[in-house]
Amino acid sequence: MTSLQQIIDRRLSGKNKSIGNRERFLRRYRDQIREAVRRAVDGRGIRDMERGEEVHIPKKDLSEPVFSHGDGGVREVVRPGNTEHVKGDRIPKPKGGGQGGGGGQASDSGEGEDDFVFQLTKEEFMQVFFDDLALPNLARNQLAETPEWKSHRAGLTSDGTPSNLHVLRSMRGALSRRIALGMDKRRELHELEARLQDLQREDLHKPGIAALIAETEARILLLKQRIAAIPYLDPIDLRYRSRVRIPVPTSRAVMFCLMDVSGSMDESRKDLAKRFFILLYLFLTRHYEKIEVVFIRHHTQAQEVDEQNFFHATETGGTVVSSALVLMEQIIRQRYPSNEWNIYGAQASDGDNWHHDSGRCRELLAEKILPLCRYYAYVQVAEAEQNLWEEYARLAEDVPQFAMRKAVEVSEIYPVFRDLFKKEGANS
Repeated sequence: MTSLQQIIDRRLSGKNKSIGNRERFLRRYRDQIREAVRRAVDGRGIRDMERGEEVHIPKKDLSEPVFSHGDGGVREVVRPGNTEHVKGDRIPKPKGGGQGGGGGQASDSGEGEDDFVFQLTKEEFMQVFFDDLALPNLARNQLAETPEWKSHRAGLTSDGTPSNLHVLRSMRGALSRRIALGMDKRRELHELEARLQDLQREDLHKPGIAALIAETEARILLLKQRIAAIPYLDPIDLRYRSRVRIPVPTSRAVMFCLMDVSGSMDESRKDLAKRFFILLYLFLTRHYEKIEVVFIRHHTQAQEVDEQNFFHATETGGTVVSSALVLMEQIIRQRYPSNEWNIYGAQASDGDNWHHDSGRCRELLAEKILPLCRYYAYVQVAEAEQNLWEEYARLAEDVPQFAMRKAVEVSEIYPVFRDLFKKEGANS
């Protein structure tokens, strides 16, 4: 009879017992996980990335290798419902050397079923999405002149403010002090009280008994006074929570999202822009602790808005891109000084702009904005190259932290993003 042998790894991995198995699982089903992560981006907002994702693994991909005995030899097999053979018949060996008597074949109807679902954490979500990417020319500000400070606990101290008083440790210290100072006096008091009881049982008419009793009572009274004089709480008993301020390097970034909302930017083009902004936001969360997002929409005039109006509002009329760049430069000067913030810009447009305004856009970027930015990326969601593309192309040749690409289909967004933010030295 065929028997199957299975090897089970029961080695423990510390507190997180399954961490090793989970890492191997993520490596094994990397393609399915990547596909699930990419689909998740479609229905999320830019800031809606603080959670993981459910990943479905098809049933056909969950097969595990097993050890089994090969065909051959003399074996006894019970085949219920046999209508072809009788006792003593010789059964030929199965052709093809398949899976043997104990093997089974997958059902055609079961292919494609999602029989296994697991939750991908936020960290794993971003690790899968940006595994082979790195911020170009990444240089976090450490702000040696104006560092940020964080308060950390540093044990207890005998000096401090009443608000930091540690009541439990103070009372514990007071109790220990009272016990230590009164121990000898209490021991002597117990001995004198026992001696007084013995003297009181003696004949009081004996000479000297009354004097001894009076002397013992006086000594007992003195000891009680001394014990009572021990303060219940002394200033030396007080303990305060101590906190020290430690300078930490600043790790803050602001992401500016600029987009044309004129009549030529339809919903499909806005969707392309949204996907790129989401990718950039997710990418920055891997490198910065604090990230703020500023949304600037523009047609003939620019305006700072929330995310809902940024992606879903539509205006009519022409396009003046420089209005958005002017507003971005004003916001940086007012709220995000470059010596305290890592500034990133992402601009999406169909390339349409007032002809005489494109040259001013290039000048604003070169003279006002790019000197303050770590990186600035321009994505055109239309194929036609107009005067704005030509002016930006001149700028990209001279400024390393400025990049520009085209993306006219959804499938092109992720490759464009990888091209803009690929690791140094990696192949395009």
